[in-house]
Amino acid sequence: MPYVTFDALALPGKHHDTMQTFETKITVTSDDIDNLNHVNNVRYVQWVEDVAKMHWFTKAPNSITDNYLWIMLSHHITYKKPAFLNDEITLKTYVPNSEGVTCTRVVEILNGDTLLAKSETTWCFMDSKRMRPTRITEDIKNIFL
Repeated sequence: MPYVTFDALALPGKHHDTMQTFETKITVTSDDIDNLNHVNNVRYVQWVEDVAKMHWFTKAPNSITDNYLWIMLSHHITYKKPAFLNDEITLKTYVPNSEGVTCTRVVEILNGDTLLAKSETTWCFMDSKRMRPTRITEDIKNIFL
């Protein structure tokens, strides 16, 4: 049984008038709650990975996803406010930059207009057959930037 209910929606838009965004909504379930009666911090990290994967598989064609993947290199998350059982949370992600074989992905976790947490993650683009880093092409950049 999944730990969260997803309403997977690709909501194209612009962030800061320059970046395409991807959003999805989730509802906090009892499996997300810790002994302090709010969402466990580890769950936020899982949501960051989940929304990144959803964005990738929703926007990139099979010809790309079948041959390439992303590996997380570093991750920083700032927690601002807690989320609670049955809260409807928005996961919003965008890629503000990429260079060479890496990109930076930002995820904002919101309850309405209230920022609960924000992450910045560096990902490495990989050839899935050779398992080697691969330069991010303009085709890939155009999907996300």
